[in-house]
Amino acid sequence: MAAANGACQDRVILDQWHPLAAVDETEPGVVHATRLLGQPVSFAVTPDGRPAVWRTRGELPAGTPVDPESVTGTLPSRCEFLYVWTSLGDPPERSFEIPEFFEPDRRNFNGSTIGVSTSAPRAVENFLDMGHFPFVHDGILGAEPRTEVVDYNVAVDGNNEIWATECQFWQPAASATATGGQMVDYVYRILQPYSIMLYKSCPAAPERMDLIGLFVQATGEEHCRAHMFLSLVDDESSIGFIRQFVQTIFAQDLPIIENQNPKQLPLDPQAETPIRSDRASILYRRWLSDLGVTYGVIPAA
Repeated sequence: MAAANGACQDRVILDQWHPLAAVDETEPGVVHATRLLGQPVSFAVTPDGRPAVWRTRGELPAGTPVDPESVTGTLPSRCEFLYVWTSLGDPPERSFEIPEFFEPDRRNFNGSTIGVSTSAPRAVENFLDMGHFPFVHDGILGAEPRTEVVDYNVAVDGNNEIWATECQFWQPAASATATGGQMVDYVYRILQPYSIMLYKSCPAAPERMDLIGLFVQATGEEHCRAHMFLSLVDDESSIGFIRQFVQTIFAQDLPIIENQNPKQLPLDPQAETPIRSDRASILYRRWLSDLGVTYGVIPAA
């Protein structure tokens, strides 16, 4: 639950690793300010990528030159999978595994970081929803009359991650490099309450899959920053061109997400009328409830 000042009290959320910024987009050696779970935090990174994160106390304003190794009273921190991560609690030694990240012919980069006026769980659930493709991303990720979501499987695995498999959807322009419409294979993987990964058909290597991650930083209960992680099998498209494609998709989603009401995600399965294609969303809500998450959600009665 949230305290009166909007701070998170959920142990499962406090103990999670949370992203703050892309390392290669963070000016080294100076203080950067942000918010996490309703609390102001500051961070700095050395030129060789070693981070320090601490609760903002006011004596080191943003932009101040600082040696991260000299900062005391720091929070747990790490630079991993392109981002600076921290925790306000007692995080596990390992957050999650992305073995594809280390394949030598992949390009790994931050597609975009965008502020969104909604809760972190709402942002994750929108990313999980294939049903909106033809209506919100018409001509790119979907098109009428091909609106059917093919039946798929969804389950929680032994690592307590949610996997939605055998997902397929017809898309006119499934990626920045696509040259025509095709049925696209999807696999969704919810790694932790505010982090989700999508594995999708790779036009450049049909036997492999591109990865698109949404690592959500909950700045408050109804505001977040969405960090878009990309791990793509190498092709000749420029990173700038791919980022523009990602930002176009997100710009189409943004007004839909921000106008959802309530901004916090209801966990009661009957609160918002589900249909068959919402099977992954229904399990995600139940999973959050089982974990005891109350921050950014409306708990079931």
